[in-house]
Amino acid sequence: MKWSRFVFVFVFLFVGAVALGQSPGPVKNVVIYDEPGRFAGWPANNGIWSWGDEIVVGFTLGYYKEKPSGHPIDPDRPSQPRLARSLDGGETWTIESPSFLDAGGKQGDPMPCPGDIDFTQPNFAFWVRMQGSNQGFSYFYWSNDRCKTWQGPYQLPKFERTGVFSRTDYIVKGPNDLMAFMTAAKASGGEGWPFCAQTTDGGKTWKHVSWIGKEPGPGGYAIMPSTVRLSDSELFTYIRCRGVKEGGEKWWWIEPYRSLDNGQSWQLEKENSIDNAGNPAHMIKLKDGSLALTYGYRHAPYGVRARISSDRGKTWTGDIILRDDGGEWDLGYPRAAQRADGKIVTAYYFNDTKHKERYIAATIWDPGAVEKPSLGGSQ
Repeated sequence: MKWSRFVFVFVFLFVGAVALGQSPGPVKNVVIYDEPGRFAGWPANNGIWSWGDEIVVGFTLGYYKEKPSGHPIDPDRPSQPRLARSLDGGETWTIESPSFLDAGGKQGDPMPCPGDIDFTQPNFAFWVRMQGSNQGFSYFYWSNDRCKTWQGPYQLPKFERTGVFSRTDYIVKGPNDLMAFMTAAKASGGEGWPFCAQTTDGGKTWKHVSWIGKEPGPGGYAIMPSTVRLSDSELFTYIRCRGVKEGGEKWWWIEPYRSLDNGQSWQLEKENSIDNAGNPAHMIKLKDGSLALTYGYRHAPYGVRARISSDRGKTWTGDIILRDDGGEWDLGYPRAAQRADGKIVTAYYFNDTKHKERYIAATIWDPGAVEKPSLGGSQ
């Protein structure tokens, strides 16, 4: 084990403007999990939950395998979910195996949910996982003790699609009322088309509320929403997208949609789309009412970036470069939480030029240090 990565904290001080972006002031980069021979990745496929300075983030742990392309994870060896917990606002972390795994690292078969879950419990957490990224079903767990123990898995319906492959993105409306933002198969059966679903009986039954945007065309997808509530009737989300240009070239971006009728319909706000070369975003509402958006950046220089909006997502700052020292494109998938002192803890998976294995890291940064007013546009 590379203990130096656990005990040594890298602190970077950005001075003045950074090329193609701006500085968030001093930032601290902390390693959450790093193990030789292992692949640790994809917090966005799992989730983040926080209670002040107690933060829990999920990630996937597999085995490293060198490949000519794609993610260097060994498909012939098991991958399992893990949880990282911090009790001091992201400064230090411990790693936990979720309670729903048995001694062999396996989970039980999904079952129907009996319902009557109280989503408003103060220590509540909701975790959505999926069977596969292009087929199968999704299921969920819930916890009422800050992710220490979990109930489930409970199977989600397919909503008359060939598959539902969802990650954790939800908004609690009431004791038995929860909205979840998921991804279903397109009519062709491929990935994917996001939608809003809702349960009003504590998870027993679910209804399809609305599609978010139009169904993507051949070769394209729209997946992995990240959603916040702005008022009793207004929701705002960012979607990860892929399209195909003339000639067959693929391209990737993230784009926002707004609902003014509590998720019944959605409007694209294309002017605030961001070309980040393929990475999901995570959006959170800060204590002062502004929005913070973080995302992996898979163009060179590879890294993690953010933007802030002070006007409900209508305009945004330019790119805030949290770090740009990635060794290659395979990084990002962030989840973020605001801690008690107002700083943001952004967790993600990462690699650098001296380290082949993918590891889990976090950047602690101050949104109050970002230059304002916002600039708007996609930059």
